[in-house]
Amino acid sequence: MPKTKTLYVSDLDGTLLGDDSLLSPGTVTTLNRIINELGGLFTIATARTPATVVPLMQDVHAKLPFIVIGGSAMWNPVTASYQHTRGIDDATVNAVADVFDRHHAHPFIYRRHGSSMLHTHHYGPLSPQEESFITARQHLPLKKFFLNDQGYRNSDDEALLIFSLNKYAVLKDIANDLKTTVSTCNVILYHDIFDESEGYLEIYTAGTSKAAAIRNLAHEVGAERIVVFGDNRNDIAMMQAADLSVAVGNAFPEVKAAASIVIGPNTADSVPHWILQECLRRSQFKV
Repeated sequence: MPKTKTLYVSDLDGTLLGDDSLLSPGTVTTLNRIINELGGLFTIATARTPATVVPLMQDVHAKLPFIVIGGSAMWNPVTASYQHTRGIDDATVNAVADVFDRHHAHPFIYRRHGSSMLHTHHYGPLSPQEESFITARQHLPLKKFFLNDQGYRNSDDEALLIFSLNKYAVLKDIANDLKTTVSTCNVILYHDIFDESEGYLEIYTAGTSKAAAIRNLAHEVGAERIVVFGDNRNDIAMMQAADLSVAVGNAFPEVKAAASIVIGPNTADSVPHWILQECLRRSQFKV
C-alpha cells in the first residue's frame, strides 16, 4: 500500500478514555509504541482544557500539539504552553453574556493568562453540577477560578471559550437564542455521554472548530491524509473533515452513521489498537 503520511486524531472522552475517564495502561503503551517505534503522527482533539488534558496525557510521549478547548487553542506538550489561539472579541463576549442573562443563566468565561495559565471567570449562583465541576478542577495547576466575579465580562486576557453545563433542554433554548441573535460566534451544544438529560454548551469565536484546527495541524506537519476517531455528536464535524472517520462501538447512533467505519468500544483500547494495526498493515512507517 502507498506510504501516505497520515495524521491520526482522537477525541478523548468516550473515545480514547475509558469509562473511568482515564487512559488505560494498555492505551498508553500502544500509543507510545506508535509514536516512538513507528514514528506515527498522533494527537488528540478535545473540548477539555490543558488543565485536565496534561495530567491525562502525562505518560504519553506526545510530540505534536494537542488540539484543546474545542479548537480555539493548541497546547504544545514539549514547551508546556499555548499556541495558535483564537480569541472571542469583547463585543461578542458581552452579546453572549446578555443572552445568558435573559435566560437567568450564568456561564463560565475561559481566558488565557500568559503562556500557560487559564483563568476561568463566573458570576452568580452556582448549580450543584457547577459546584461539582469546580471542585474537581479547582486545584489543577494550569487553571484558576474567579467566582462571584462581578467584572467577569471584562478582562485584558484573551477569551477562548464561554461554557455552560446544565439540563440539555435549558441549554437548547439558550443555544437557539444565540444562533439567532449573535452572528459572531460558533455555538456547539451536545449531550453528556453518561446522562442524555444533561448537556454542555460551548461558545467560540466564529470559524473555530476542532475540524479547522485539525486541517491546520495536518498542513503544518505535512500530512496528506487525516484519520479521526470520535463518539459524540460534537465529533461529527471533525469526522466529516477527515479522509477516514472512525466511530467507537459505544458512539451515538448518529456518529456511527456519519463514520466511515465502526470499531470496538472505548473500554477495549480500540483506538490505539486500530491505529497500530493500520500502521503495520500499510507499512507506512519503518518497523
